[in-house]
Amino acid sequence: MRTFAKRAISALAATVGLAGSASAFDQPNLNLGFTSFLDGAPPSGPGWYPTQYFQVYSANRLVDRNGRSLGLPREDVTVFASLTQLLYVSPIKVGPGVLGLDILLPTIPFSSTDDGLGGAALKAQQGVGDLLIGPFIQFDPIMGDKGPLFVGRFEAQMILPTGKYDPTAAVNPGSNFFSFNPYVAGTLFLTPDWTVSARFHYLWNAANDRPNVGFGPTVVSTQAGQALHANFASEYSVTQNLKLGVNGYWLQQISDTLANGVAVPGRRERVFGLGPGALLAINKDNFLFFNAYYEFGAQNRPEGQRYTVRWVGHFN
Repeated sequence: MRTFAKRAISALAATVGLAGSASAFDQPNLNLGFTSFLDGAPPSGPGWYPTQYFQVYSANRLVDRNGRSLGLPREDVTVFASLTQLLYVSPIKVGPGVLGLDILLPTIPFSSTDDGLGGAALKAQQGVGDLLIGPFIQFDPIMGDKGPLFVGRFEAQMILPTGKYDPTAAVNPGSNFFSFNPYVAGTLFLTPDWTVSARFHYLWNAANDRPNVGFGPTVVSTQAGQALHANFASEYSVTQNLKLGVNGYWLQQISDTLANGVAVPGRRERVFGLGPGALLAINKDNFLFFNAYYEFGAQNRPEGQRYTVRWVGHFN
């Protein structure tokens, strides 16, 4: 089911004398682990899919390009994110699929930071985040003798800079710049009860004309580097209504962030997440997803844990 997602660590407010360590945290809030099982297609065919996500993210390590702590007395960050999504799968055929539209609005009702310095380096913001809009093509399933073998989708997702943003904050609901974040998602049915799903995103970011103050007073424009990120999951049907499995995500920035149009080396972001998950089918039109992720291998990002609950409904 679709995109997104949202986490909220954007940038450190200052280096607080970290012996030359670069603190990046430049990327916008992305779909890291919000989608998981059976991601290649909505579970009940054409129609409207209201979806509600709740996610708690916590970290007590903010790491540099070498994966080492930035060295603040404390590096505790907690973010509670709520995402409201409406997805429409139309009956309009275009080639090998049908058209659809995806709209998602994230909110951060609660966030907190503790830097051990009374908030001198880390400051948290709450509020409405950036609006996501994406037209998509849901491809017709490839069928076998026992049911579907593969289902997939392509979406031209856009992140609009509509959210609350403060250039002095470390936790921001919005990014203050436009991003183009298209993806392709698919689910492979290894057996009727066992599937593997993956979603691959490309990310391009426009310029930010109010960059984080950590860049210094002479920097009037920044542009976060391009990135690739993916969600992946595999699940098995334990009963007709319950599926259990594993889920994960990966992010890798592939080009340097720009400051005043000049590349700034040493700020590329990376992280991996892995954990267990479950999918409960309440009935044919209501589904609950439970996913946990434990991060590792981070560079220029927080490294922590996230827990997601997602309800997906369906009506024609």
